[in-house]
Amino acid sequence: MVQYNSAQRKSVRILLVGDAGVGKTSLILSLVSEEFPEDVPPKAEEITIPANVTPEQVPTNIVDYSSTEQTDGTLNEEIIKAHVVCIVYSVEDDDSLDRITTHWLPLIRNAVGADQQRKPIVLVGNKVDLIEYSTIDSVLTIMEDFPEVESCVECSAKTLHNISEMFYYAQKAVLHPTSPLYIMEEQDLTPSCKKSLVRIFKICDIDGDNLLNDYELNLFQRRCFNTPLQPQILDEVKAVIQKNIPDGIYHDAVTLKGFLFLHCLFIQRGRNETTWAVLRRFGYNEQLEMCKDYLRPSLKIPPGSSTELSHRGQQFLIALFERYDRDGDGALSPEEHKMIFSTCPSAPWSYSTDIRKSCPTNDRGWVTLHGWLCRWTLMTLIDVSKTLEYLAYLGFNVHENDSQLAAIHVTRERRIDLAKRQSSRSVYMCHVIGPKGAGKTGLCRAFLVEDMKSLIGKEFKTNIVYCINTVQVYGQEKHLILRDIDVKHALDPLQPQEVNCDVACLVYDSSNPRSFEYIARIYIKYYAESKIPVMIVGTKVDLDERRQDYLLQPSEFCTKYKLLPPHLFSLKSNKKEVYTKLATMAAFPRFQAAWILFYKHRLVQLWESASHLRQFGLITEDPTIWWKAGLGVAAATVLGFVVLKALHSAGSHVRY
Repeated sequence: MVQYNSAQRKSVRILLVGDAGVGKTSLILSLVSEEFPEDVPPKAEEITIPANVTPEQVPTNIVDYSSTEQTDGTLNEEIIKAHVVCIVYSVEDDDSLDRITTHWLPLIRNAVGADQQRKPIVLVGNKVDLIEYSTIDSVLTIMEDFPEVESCVECSAKTLHNISEMFYYAQKAVLHPTSPLYIMEEQDLTPSCKKSLVRIFKICDIDGDNLLNDYELNLFQRRCFNTPLQPQILDEVKAVIQKNIPDGIYHDAVTLKGFLFLHCLFIQRGRNETTWAVLRRFGYNEQLEMCKDYLRPSLKIPPGSSTELSHRGQQFLIALFERYDRDGDGALSPEEHKMIFSTCPSAPWSYSTDIRKSCPTNDRGWVTLHGWLCRWTLMTLIDVSKTLEYLAYLGFNVHENDSQLAAIHVTRERRIDLAKRQSSRSVYMCHVIGPKGAGKTGLCRAFLVEDMKSLIGKEFKTNIVYCINTVQVYGQEKHLILRDIDVKHALDPLQPQEVNCDVACLVYDSSNPRSFEYIARIYIKYYAESKIPVMIVGTKVDLDERRQDYLLQPSEFCTKYKLLPPHLFSLKSNKKEVYTKLATMAAFPRFQAAWILFYKHRLVQLWESASHLRQFGLITEDPTIWWKAGLGVAAATVLGFVVLKALHSAGSHVRY
């Protein structure tokens, strides 16, 4: 089991202060020698207790203070350096008890400063061997007025009574402080503690019924303490909750109120370490904030590699989706989507704009399971740190009993893919580049819908950069991400992050004579000498095609630079071959040239066959026939690709 104790200190520094003669030095010497010293020096030297002899297994430094040997400035420095301060008073001296509130506590507050976190305090009543009564009631009143006072203890340096306990309480005040968890005057948990425990309750509520049943409680116990909860103890816990909180138990399961009460009871009984063990297991530090190392563990990504969801990551997200899909309709309503991220500071994306425009949804605009996995796949590729963070918020570490790094797969480097002439990745990034008005956004949005015709005439006001969906490449499901590269001015240079991708889609408006020149210049400047596969797409082919005002027409340009012929695209056609082509080119980046040779060969064959059929009057001069034939050739390239691959594996040599 992976434990996250980022809040645990590597050492504890304890400072003892108090009036002269109360027994500070005697307490330290009695602890070390295990006997009362007859000859006590004015001040004990700093003592280090090894970790293996302390209850919390943390090395501890104990520092003494003497008003006769140290200045007020030195005392202030020691207070600041200390992790916890023990104020020692004599139980037989009322003046030393009174000076706790009139002198020592104000002094410590001033030394620390109002802007700094309060210094934990332990009140220590020494010399109990001299009296037959207790001063604890008086000390409890002080604890109510001064929240920084963590605990109090009465002891005797002479009889060694409670000496070890005193230093244990001091350690505990540092390692398991009360003040972040509990408000003494209100006898209740702090708002931050409640918020943290509510999140933990939701994560452990596997079936989502707002109750923790016996199975869920046992899982919780194992995850936090590595031990099962015995049935008898579980029944006793429920009985205590039922006795104190009538609605703390429902249908023999623990409610949220019961869960919070249980932790409140732990703290009231001095069992802070139990609640802290739970909080730290779920990633919280001393300030009840989630630790950075817990949220974003270090992940090494070699240059040229990318990040995808692993099988475990996908299975966790599927289970999460199904848990919150309360009506079982296969989609998350806005309310269900809100609930799924109720354990997070906020949702990682906007439901109303981002998720509806970037991944597949149902007819009501609600994200489906397929779209849910697509959106996480997108975030994992472009911002894996955010994926790690949100997996932690959602409880991956606890449910999977492992770091969320287990949810991430780092792909091999791109140079290896190029050398092997095929990619092992399952997620590809395609940059869609073209002049304004070329139809880039329509091309991207059409990837998400079943009926592309539904997008005709729509004005895309929301500027969503990414669209993601899946395509089949030789029977394997691949995720293709289309990134709409926003070009405001034709002369604007592209940045490296706008150029580099798995495949580039250069888009021009076939009905605009000035459209092609832009992408031609883009190709020559950025892609002609690169190894990135490129496809040129002519949009709006349902309109009148115009001759382009450029040195070469699109088909001539593609021939010259050994690119595939322009793919003609229209929303009215409702055909999606372009997306499969793009994904295939990304998966097999070095086969583009061979693919073109095969494509040209098939085109010649088709032309010869057509000429033969025309002689017998079996086909006409109808241009739509040739357009359809072109699509047929495009489809045939897929078969050709397989053939080329088979030839290559059989030892044939193909020039690129």
